[in-house]
Amino acid sequence: MPKSLSLRSGLGSILFWSVISAAFIGPGSVTTCAIAGSQYGLDLLWVLTFATLGTVWLQEAAARITIATGQDLGQIITQTYAGQRGRAIAWILFIAVFLGCAAYQAGNILGAVTGLALLTGLPVPTLTVGLGFVCIVLLWIGSTQGLANFLGLAVFVMGGAFVYVAFGAPVNAVDLTKALVVPAFPSGSILLINGLIGTTIVPYNLFFGSSIVPASDNGPTTGESATQSLGEMRLGIWIAVVLGGIISVALLLAGLLITGDFSYPHMAEVLSNRLGPWASSLFGLGLFAAGFASSLTAPLAAAITAKSLLGIKANSVSYRTVWMLVMATGLTFGLLNATPIPIIVAVQAINGILLPFVTVFLLLAVNNRKLLPDGYRNTGLQNVAMGLVVLVTAFFGLRNLWLVFQ
Repeated sequence: MPKSLSLRSGLGSILFWSVISAAFIGPGSVTTCAIAGSQYGLDLLWVLTFATLGTVWLQEAAARITIATGQDLGQIITQTYAGQRGRAIAWILFIAVFLGCAAYQAGNILGAVTGLALLTGLPVPTLTVGLGFVCIVLLWIGSTQGLANFLGLAVFVMGGAFVYVAFGAPVNAVDLTKALVVPAFPSGSILLINGLIGTTIVPYNLFFGSSIVPASDNGPTTGESATQSLGEMRLGIWIAVVLGGIISVALLLAGLLITGDFSYPHMAEVLSNRLGPWASSLFGLGLFAAGFASSLTAPLAAAITAKSLLGIKANSVSYRTVWMLVMATGLTFGLLNATPIPIIVAVQAINGILLPFVTVFLLLAVNNRKLLPDGYRNTGLQNVAMGLVVLVTAFFGLRNLWLVFQ
């Protein structure tokens, strides 16, 4: 009999899964969503609805695999494709995820340092080195669950300010509801559409979420680590991810209030006009919190993916080398004082292109009759939902590649 959910266990599951929201509500979301609002109004709001639901569907499937088998997504993939073929697929997937994490980290560091610069006025190189040192120390000594709780709280506190600001956006309920569900494709918006998808349905989160979920004490796996049921997992993912989606919507609506071209000072001005002069510091703090949270998540996710797909041991030299290389990528961009906004938008689009490639393997794994018992494999409706994510993301990804090489 499935165990019932107490208020305590339900809130604990939401907090645990808020790490997924922490991973996608970073500088990329702040930048991409606000630009979408400032340039296209409500026209791209439907993308956030699709991306939020897609995140729920995919993360639920990845976590279900672990609850059913006691193994994460990467381990299931390597078992499914045994021998040299499986090893090659594991390396290809790892390289794709690693590059995505490294690209994300560039935007994370740039965003976090920009937020600190707005707050302190200190030189960018000094802030970059300091931020990198703190991240490295935390990653070296931190536990996965402790980081998850910290990151989730940091992101939701930051998001609350933008939700409040969004109430001042010049939009009525009817237009807002329509924009949330009716697709629109304004001219020149394809890159931004792909960016909104890539910054929400983060490819590395599929491996990250699958690797950190504890197995169920009601399903096929048992033991001291078995602490989460299917019901708790689904409750946690749905609420945590939807709250992240609401923050993304709020960021887009806040972008409606920006006059002229998008910039971080303009975004700070929007907050100041709405909340008071002190709110520009709130924006700097929020941008830093989002960047700092994601600066911890991306390297950790890359290392966990290597552990999952390649079989390296946690906290081994290889494991730490992976997250250090991701950190080094972000720090390099920070020390070069690269312009953050174009890089951040491009990074989200790149990850949107990688997404369908990773999602196909998840779809195959969650339908594997040899590995997953009845009740844990996808239903027909779940296959339709995941298939829709694959098709839509593949279309926009290929369309972007076509425009690049045209």
